[in-house]
Amino acid sequence: MAAIWFVSGTPSPPRLPGSVSDVTAHFLAYGSLGAAMLRGVAGAEWPRVGVGGALLAAALSAAYGVTDELHQSFVPGRTPELRDVAADALGSAAGAGLVWAWSIVLAVRARRHAG
Repeated sequence: MAAIWFVSGTPSPPRLPGSVSDVTAHFLAYGSLGAAMLRGVAGAEWPRVGVGGALLAAALSAAYGVTDELHQSFVPGRTPELRDVAADALGSAAGAGLVWAWSIVLAVRARRHAG
């Protein structure tokens, strides 16, 4: 979250490598945040990862995206963008969803090895 806040507060952030778009960068950054947020919500314990936690993590990460865009409105040369909020929300959901899906894979594997 601190890295996102720092880059967001930079009047002219560094250009992304290659042809990576701003929207893609938002999606990937918030996907990582959504994944990390779910691990935090679950107390870093795979058995505690569930759909409720995934929804909460996605919502918290997306809400942070909204506050981040509002933060940009106070930074010279930066403007909040609705498409960035959308990319943040979609990335948050994707990141949390992937962690949730992985937790299911791990649970199935554990059951197979136990029985």
